[in-house]
Amino acid sequence: MNNAPVKLARETVTRLLEGHSLPENGNEVTASTLWKEHRACFVSIKRNNGELRGCIGTLSPLYASLDMEIIANAVSASTRDPRFPPMTKDELDSVIFSVDVLSEPETVSGIEQLDPKKYGVIVSREYRRGVLLPDLEGVNTSEQQVQIAAMKAGLYDLDGVKLERFTVERYKEI
Repeated sequence: MNNAPVKLARETVTRLLEGHSLPENGNEVTASTLWKEHRACFVSIKRNNGELRGCIGTLSPLYASLDMEIIANAVSASTRDPRFPPMTKDELDSVIFSVDVLSEPETVSGIEQLDPKKYGVIVSREYRRGVLLPDLEGVNTSEQQVQIAAMKAGLYDLDGVKLERFTVERYKEI
């Protein structure tokens, strides 16, 4: 898959912000492998200094193929992340894209089965769900990872929560 995921994410946002049509099936950027996979992903956009600029993703695939998942999440990360204003085309040269392609989440029985460097985590109870990707700067323990994900879900105690873990294949611009 080489770096096709991040190339597709960048091309999508570039086309969007420049007012062009989005990539379509068979686009040369995707190296055709993305059109065959059915996986969930997150698209993250960071400023050159490392600050987050946008991040949106899915925990299970919403589209028929990974390419469509990347395109939808790239659009959302650049224009619909509620923490940030929509990106402008002037920002394109000062951001770095990454795409995390997720494995199928698996339920774990306890925090001891987590490793924040290796696994992402999903913390849920009833209709509330929080997620944290793996290997994030400043997240060094499983307890920190679970606490942050729980807070993102609006869960301030861990009684009765369901824990799931997943791995990612991370693709980053160089």
